[in-house]
Amino acid sequence: MEVKKISILGGTGDLGTGLASRFIKAKYEVIIGSRTLEKAKEAEKLLGNSVIGMMNKEAAAAGGIVILTVPFAHQQGILNECKEEIDGKLFIDTTVPLLPPKVATAQMPPEGSAAQISQNILGDNVNVVSAFQNISADLLKGNEDIDCDVLVCGNKKESRQEVIDLIYSIGMKGWHAGMLANSTAVEAMTSVLISINKHHSISHSGIKVTGKED
Repeated sequence: MEVKKISILGGTGDLGTGLASRFIKAKYEVIIGSRTLEKAKEAEKLLGNSVIGMMNKEAAAAGGIVILTVPFAHQQGILNECKEEIDGKLFIDTTVPLLPPKVATAQMPPEGSAAQISQNILGDNVNVVSAFQNISADLLKGNEDIDCDVLVCGNKKESRQEVIDLIYSIGMKGWHAGMLANSTAVEAMTSVLISINKHHSISHSGIKVTGKED
């Protein structure tokens, strides 16, 4: 099977560079997108020869799989800017609708989830899959194995499986978590984990699915 190039839009932040570093280790070709070429090139230098830095729009056009790693406030702007370039592709949305300063309280948008906003903007020709909301960016940026699972939501089972295979390739376990509507619960869980971290002095709590033997 052909290995697709992975474009990470808004990829110069902690989550974007963390995912990029894991994909690089798994021998993927990674494209980092940014609102400014200067930041994209800085990330390129930071991450090494397997990465190309571009503006978001060009990065979206260049990748076979497109991942969005931006704060909720910037989600819709980037999607509207890159909508044509994302058309027809697998799109992974990591967005969590956190509204500072109350990030430890779940505050979902009227659409139900950030992933549903992406689907509404991008249209039915894009397979939107929700994933990676509950994984610490600091853990992704490190070199240790990550003992957390990834819940994967999307309306097409084949697209969910493609993302689960991608997750497996970087050393984690992904789970079919149902239709895109279920992303409401997964995104809200991020605020739950932030609250757990705060009240129990945990650095990076995560989710682990039990009950199934390997």
